[in-house]
Amino acid sequence: MVKAGRVACIATPFILSLGALITLVLIFVAGTINKSDTVDDFYFLKIDLSNLTVSGSSGSSLSGLSAIGTLDGSSTNVTALGDALETAKKTLGVRDYYTLYLRSSCSWYAHNESQYAHCTSPTAYWWFNPVTAWGLNSTATPIDELLSKSLRDGLSTYHHTSKAVFVLYTAALAAVATTLLVGLTAIFSRWGSLFTTFFAGAAATLLVGASAVATALFVVLRTALNHNLRDDYSIDSSVGSRSLVLSWIGAAFALGAAFFWLLSVCFCSGRSPYDHRDGKRAGLRRTGTRAEKTPYTYERVGSPYLGPSDPHDLGQNVPLQQYSSAAPPAFAAPPAHQHQNPAASAYEPFRPQQV
Repeated sequence: MVKAGRVACIATPFILSLGALITLVLIFVAGTINKSDTVDDFYFLKIDLSNLTVSGSSGSSLSGLSAIGTLDGSSTNVTALGDALETAKKTLGVRDYYTLYLRSSCSWYAHNESQYAHCTSPTAYWWFNPVTAWGLNSTATPIDELLSKSLRDGLSTYHHTSKAVFVLYTAALAAVATTLLVGLTAIFSRWGSLFTTFFAGAAATLLVGASAVATALFVVLRTALNHNLRDDYSIDSSVGSRSLVLSWIGAAFALGAAFFWLLSVCFCSGRSPYDHRDGKRAGLRRTGTRAEKTPYTYERVGSPYLGPSDPHDLGQNVPLQQYSSAAPPAFAAPPAHQHQNPAASAYEPFRPQQV
């Protein structure tokens, strides 16, 4: 039978685990719905190309579609990367904003489209490759000449680490979901709480690890992009604080849930401190308690004439015993008078009412 106290005890860790699950679902859903400000605001990184400026092009600025025009391509100061960006902006329709998520990216133009107008299909182990996303590989110039070594190293680190981030978030999602399912058994027993604590601890560890790695990863990527693209091309990158805050809130929920699941193993058994099972075995099925005997009161013992003593008295009565005539006990009956029938008399000891 489910105890109300037991249910109240596991309600706190269950709600915390549910909160961690909601944060993870938002991270996974973000970037998969076009024009959804509710979930698409949870991006990890935002790249702003709306003020794209190619150095050495006489101060020409490419701001949105309206700024796309013919530039002096003969300028000797235009770098290989700037030339590739210029070509991509004019011919390939590179958009003004790009937001990066766990499994996809969204992009849109600054002036004639709403935010998050174009979102890619979610993919496992997804990562944002600016070379292909911006069409930089359409030029005849090798990639090694387009991108600096520091930018290539930053993109390579992001590429490999993004796989670990996806694995950590996916494992954390599975662990939290399992915690909630196994946690239902904790209502009935502390053994259920014990097994649930294992999954809750794993979920907390995975989610904290995912949050830490994601924070470090996108900070490194932002630094690499800004170091190589902001000063020369006015391409600005910024970390999405909402997604990281959401991830760390989920980690806090998971840690709190693991702690309270552990407490539910040690406490909140749901049993009453007054266990009635022993009383029931002894025959006290009505109240489970035994009334104290008043001192110095009369108490009948079992006899063959009045029947056996009450079994509910837990052995308080003294049974009548047979004694041999050779060794009578100290409290044996006095000898009967001559005119009485010895067989018809019986001695019944009694306790005086007062001393």
